[in-house]
Amino acid sequence: MIEPFTAPFMARALTELALLALICGPISVFVFARRLSFVSDALTHTIFPGVVIGFLAGGLEGLFAGALVAGIVTAVVLTLLTRGGRVSDDAATAVVLTAMFSIGVAMVSRRSSYTSDLTSFLFGRLLTVSPRQIAETAALVVIVLIALVAGARALLFRTFDPGGAAAAGFRVGWLDLWLNILVALVVVAAVRAVGTILVVALLIVPAAAARMVTDRLVVMAAVGTVLILGAGYGGLLLSWTASIHYGVSLTSASSVVLLLVAAYCLLIPVRLIRDRRRRTVTVPRQRSSVHELVG
Repeated sequence: MIEPFTAPFMARALTELALLALICGPISVFVFARRLSFVSDALTHTIFPGVVIGFLAGGLEGLFAGALVAGIVTAVVLTLLTRGGRVSDDAATAVVLTAMFSIGVAMVSRRSSYTSDLTSFLFGRLLTVSPRQIAETAALVVIVLIALVAGARALLFRTFDPGGAAAAGFRVGWLDLWLNILVALVVVAAVRAVGTILVVALLIVPAAAARMVTDRLVVMAAVGTVLILGAGYGGLLLSWTASIHYGVSLTSASSVVLLLVAAYCLLIPVRLIRDRRRRTVTVPRQRSSVHELVG
């Protein structure tokens, strides 16, 4: 259970996932509550050309800068396009997603190592995380958490009562931009480790799974963080065991995502039991109220 993580590359991979858990857990709650799953998926795809440009310009060390610039630009563009309802959210997101992702594929297809490069960009290099990448991820974690704590109340107000937030003096457009940039930063932090495809699972599944066991947002964030930590440890261990002991090639990032999805599926019965208990409690109360009125 511990021996695989004595290997430096396994320890670095687990550290990277632990850092990502600290921000993906809380941010996934806002993504879930605001129903931004499609927007999050779009952000993971639209930074793809930035990843490719960063790689072409500076190799592996250029991925971070390229992804960061592309993520922030995408967050701003999506916010401007959807502001005021001038363009529907779905239409704007779909157009930006397909355009940017196609540009990225067209650029990477010009390289002789097209297949291997495309695979690594889409599915990440979790086991090759370097100390520098961990330091960059840690810096983004600090920035995201500070920004999230500073704007949590306003973001929650806008999430559940956008009209009330506007009436109270909050600039809803700026709050939307704030959240989109935070999501983009999380994507940038995770993209090199788990790729542009699998990172969306870290932004959607944790909160969806946590919702099965609680309705409180703070608890959802904590449960989502713990789920990512558990799936990270279990996925790395599963990949190590399958490869070393059974000769089965099983990628680490996909193993982590599969365990997250498995946790979601296992928690569905918990939600059903909670709903059933809630109904059994509500019905007697309603009946007693009717009897009181009749009496």
